Amino acid sequence: MKARAIIAGVGDTAVGKLEGSSCLALHAEAAAAAVADAGLESKDIDGVLCAYSMTMPHLMLASVFSEHFGITPSFSLAVQAGGATAAIMVMQAAALVEAGLCRNVLVVCGDNRLTGLSRDGAVAALAQVGHPQFEQPFGFSVPAAYALVARAYMAETGATPEHLAAIAVTARRHAGRHPKAQMRAPITIDDVLDSRPIATPLRLLDCCLVSDGGAALVVGRSDMARDLPRRAISVLGTGQMNTHEHLVAAPSLSEFGCKASAAQAFGRAGIGPGDIDVAEIYDSFTVTLLVELESIGFFARGEAGPAALEGALDLGGTLPCNTHGGLLSFGHSGAAGGLFHVVEAVRQLRGDAAERQVPNAELAFVHGDGGILSAHCSLVLGRV
Repeated sequence: MKARAIIAGVGDTAVGKLEGSSCLALHAEAAAAAVADAGLESKDIDGVLCAYSMTMPHLMLASVFSEHFGITPSFSLAVQAGGATAAIMVMQAAALVEAGLCRNVLVVCGDNRLTGLSRDGAVAALAQVGHPQFEQPFGFSVPAAYALVARAYMAETGATPEHLAAIAVTARRHAGRHPKAQMRAPITIDDVLDSRPIATPLRLLDCCLVSDGGAALVVGRSDMARDLPRRAISVLGTGQMNTHEHLVAAPSLSEFGCKASAAQAFGRAGIGPGDIDVAEIYDSFTVTLLVELESIGFFARGEAGPAALEGALDLGGTLPCNTHGGLLSFGHSGAAGGLFHVVEAVRQLRGDAAERQVPNAELAFVHGDGGILSAHCSLVLGRV
């Protein structure tokens, strides 16, 4: 499990309703925090990987950010892969460092979706996920698409609304331990089941939040680990798989690319699911996490829901998962939502997670997915 790339520093902003925030300001705040956390200066950054923004759409957002931040990296690129973007950027940053093309790659994203995007603007942007000929004309929406996945999953496995609700309740319990989380008030199974319907069987509390916020990290060479002010975290394994873009073209409503991307990451790291101490997995909806936990290999088919009800995903459980509260309760500000998962994994492996710390966490698994379970990227991270 010898790694040639490390995560040298991480940073994030406040999350939630941040009046007066902007896309670039959130990028810059998170980036400055990550660079400082790595003990570097902005002039040390020679690579920038940026995501995308709904409030400030631009074809060259990485260049716009670099200009705003006052740096001139030799390599810069904006990546667009929905919720998989953050993990893919970490994978690409590690590859750039390992290839010797860059020394310090800044991965940064953020958006002010809650305060900077109107309801109509959000609906219009998300509608682009649907196929323009076969989905959009028939009232396609992202929640409706995930509801189809949920109905198929429940029919095939016997999963119940209570199993979905257990995911939301666990996420909120984790968020209650995180001082930055957008939603910290405890909820119960009944609270989830009594929340208003969005797209049957999904209810309001089955759906991720809309947030303002940003996150960033610095990926560097493994030989710099000894000189860092904080513990470095190794990028041990990565994997990626895309099976479709539009749900109408998905080969299955029960098997998705996370199975293959996770297998790649585990194989490259030389470990298996049973070796993981803490997992941070994309949870745009409660069913997203249930499906992925099983496809990745952490639970057998149909067993993730009952396990969640029994506390398997909480601290002290067999697989503490989304220990910051995930997209369901910590916050979701576009591509930064996925990067929050990576930042949390780093803090868990550093031992910096305070009340939510998983004891002796040495190996973490991070997964992001974009579209309707379309694009997938998996990461295995470990202590140096």
